[in-house]
Formats: sequence, C-alpha cells, structure tokens
Amino acid sequence: MITKIITHKDCLQHVNPPGHPEQVARLECILEALTPLGLEIVDAPLVADDDLLRVHPKSHISTIQAAVPDSGWLSLDNDTHLCPHTLTAALRAAGGAIHAVDMVMAGDAQNVFVATRPPGHHCERETPMGFCFFGNVALAAKHALDHHGLSRVAIVDFDVHHGNGTQDIVEDDARILFASTHQMPLYPGTGHAHETGGHENVINVPLLEGAGTHAFRAAMVEKVLPAVDRWAPELLLISAGFDAHKADPLAGMELDETDFAWVTKELCVLAAKHSNGRVVSCLEGGYDLEALAVSVVSHVNALKG
Repeated sequence: MITKIITHKDCLQHVNPPGHPEQVARLECILEALTPLGLEIVDAPLVADDDLLRVHPKSHISTIQAAVPDSGWLSLDNDTHLCPHTLTAALRAAGGAIHAVDMVMAGDAQNVFVATRPPGHHCERETPMGFCFFGNVALAAKHALDHHGLSRVAIVDFDVHHGNGTQDIVEDDARILFASTHQMPLYPGTGHAHETGGHENVINVPLLEGAGTHAFRAAMVEKVLPAVDRWAPELLLISAGFDAHKADPLAGMELDETDFAWVTKELCVLAAKHSNGRVVSCLEGGYDLEALAVSVVSHVNALKG
C-alpha cells in the first residue's frame, strides 16, 4: 500500500499570537515524527480559484484577502488570526487536500496524509472561524465529485470538536456523507444528533466529557462505520483531529493513540471494500505536542497497513 505525505514549508509561516494553541510547533513536531517512516513527501500546491469558488463565495475569499495585515496580526474573531503569511498557508492547506484527491484518483498513492495548517473543518461557507479559513476537506470532497466524476464520497471527522464548517458546506449535497464523533458540550456548540442534513447524509454522535476508548469505539461501531458502509463511498476522506487524546489541553475526552490507529484501520477496511482503498486524511486539531506526534504516527502507520 502506497502512503504519501503532503505538506509545505509555507504552512510553517502562519504564526498565531503568543500562547495560541494552533502554533507552528504543531506541524514541526509532526514532520519530525514522520521522518523515520521514510514516506515520500509531496509539496502542497496553492489551491486553484475555481476549486475555492466551488465551496466559498467570492465575498468570503475577498474578505480574507483584504484583511491580511502587513505586519503583526489581524483578528477575525477571538480564535482566528491573520498574520502576513496566513493566506498563503491557508491556500496551501486547501490546495494540498485537493492535490491528495488527484493523487489517489490517479493511482499515484493508495492514501495520503495532508500535514498542513491552518486546519479547515470549522470554516463555514461564508465564515472563517475556529482557527480555520477555508473548508479544506469539504473542498476536497467537492473536487472529487465535480472534477473526477464520482457520485458518492464520505467524510469522517473524529476531531474532538464538531466540524461545523464541513457540515455547513456539505449538508445539502446528497452526494456527500458527513459523519462526526465529538465532545459535547464543547466549542462550537453544533453537532447534535438531530442534525441529519438535507438528505439524511449527516451523522452526528456527540460524546460526553470523559468519554474514553469504550464510548468512542462503540460510537464508531454502532453509528459511524455502518453508515459509511451503507453509503459505499467511492472515496473516503478523514478530518483527522487528535485533540480527543487524554493529554490534550482543549477538551476532556480520554482517548490515546491506539484509538486513532484502530479507527483508521477500520476506515481503511471500508475503503478497501468500496473505494479501491482510496483515502485522503487531512490534519485538523491536536494541541499537546507530544500526544499529537505519537497520534499522527499511529494514524499514518495504520494508513500504511
């Protein structure tokens, strides 16, 4: 099984204010931890305008472009900040997710881990928020459908925070299944079980603070994995957030790296059954550096099979 990594040095240039959890060191520690695996690393291209416009209106893009400061930071909200290099990093993150789809569709890789930042799953169609500027995994899903002619894709999000942005973008698209496990109550306050999308294509499984291995795996086995299996996606995308780890400072779930390896293997089984093994995984959260590094390695090793 061929697994490749997509990243770019520009993603190290997005600098948040001091003390912000979404820091440059996140990507630095991930890339250092992945180096011994010896996987091919591919540069993330800048996203094409037509791909961005497939998801976000021109006004959304223009607002971010106009807000980029010449120095220091400009804050779009209490969590989401632009430095002079943020836009380029965000364009690389979106472009990397789309390029990963192109790679697996062309057979250049069986699966790809997109190690970029800023993350994307909180960015709604017209609202950047929660550290996110563009909906990276949603962009990848729409590109797969519209550019590659697929009819069904699935996105599984196991970040500890609900992917409100992804849901906002895809919930009315009957071609896309979005399934999420997440802690509730917790930011951003969305992701209730009754939110099922315009075509019964949204599966939300909220978990209480303190939920650990048993509750997480039960949610996957009872709700998420059967839904993906029934959907029979031609491409499986993962919003891979690792902040449900018990060491993470931003939430209160009690998972560890073995849980991320387990769910990745289970998803790869479904990808082998339905999508010729094609998986694209995009980095989302994870804010304890040591836990993040070991979790990503466990995830990528599971992708490798």
